[in-house]
Amino acid sequence: MADFVQLWVYLSSTPLFGLTATLTTYLIVHAAYERLGKAPWANPVLWSVLVIGCVLLASGTPYPTYFAGAQFVHVLLGPAVVALGWPLWQRRAEVRRRGVALTLAALVGGASAAFSAVAMAWAFGMPQDVLRSVAPKSVTAPVAMGIAQQIGGVPALAAVFAVLTGMVGALSARYLFDALGIKDWAVRGFALGTASHGIGAARALQVHDDAGAYAGIALGLQVVLASLLMPLFLRFVL
Repeated sequence: MADFVQLWVYLSSTPLFGLTATLTTYLIVHAAYERLGKAPWANPVLWSVLVIGCVLLASGTPYPTYFAGAQFVHVLLGPAVVALGWPLWQRRAEVRRRGVALTLAALVGGASAAFSAVAMAWAFGMPQDVLRSVAPKSVTAPVAMGIAQQIGGVPALAAVFAVLTGMVGALSARYLFDALGIKDWAVRGFALGTASHGIGAARALQVHDDAGAYAGIALGLQVVLASLLMPLFLRFVL
């Protein structure tokens, strides 16, 4: 027991703690996810966040101490997003043929996500900074933070809304698609990438190659369209 306490004290005070905690937790919850037949409610990202959050609270470890090690995993987010381009390259002829339709679908889907979020926040009497922060909820978190800053929102709040949106989409999409009778994997993936950005795309990749490829397309289109159009439009509306 004394050896364990000494090991904990050492790990908790060095960057190794954040990296070790992140990798160990994810491997454990991902193994459970596989054993449970990749059930949406067992999403490894969700449970990793919950477990690590509980560990940090129970141990009294400050978040900056944890992130000093976890940032090594965080850096890999960039290459991971770029890697989504490979399935697109494999389907480049198909994507080129459907380019106009996909762009229009992304524009309508992104506008619907933003309008519905702002309308609900407005109906509940949320202040202006919250309205501006919730608008880019369906864009991947780093871009949502940048958009929120441009339109007068709170970047940290925008990141929270984006992550929650991604989690909700990843957990509920399968049941919603089944209820609506949507069977086409490309349609499922594109819808999931449009509404739930990177977390939804990761879920789509786990389920089917076509779903993952089209989720990546939707993710990229949302980033470009939202970055260009949302700041211009919301300045007039809000």
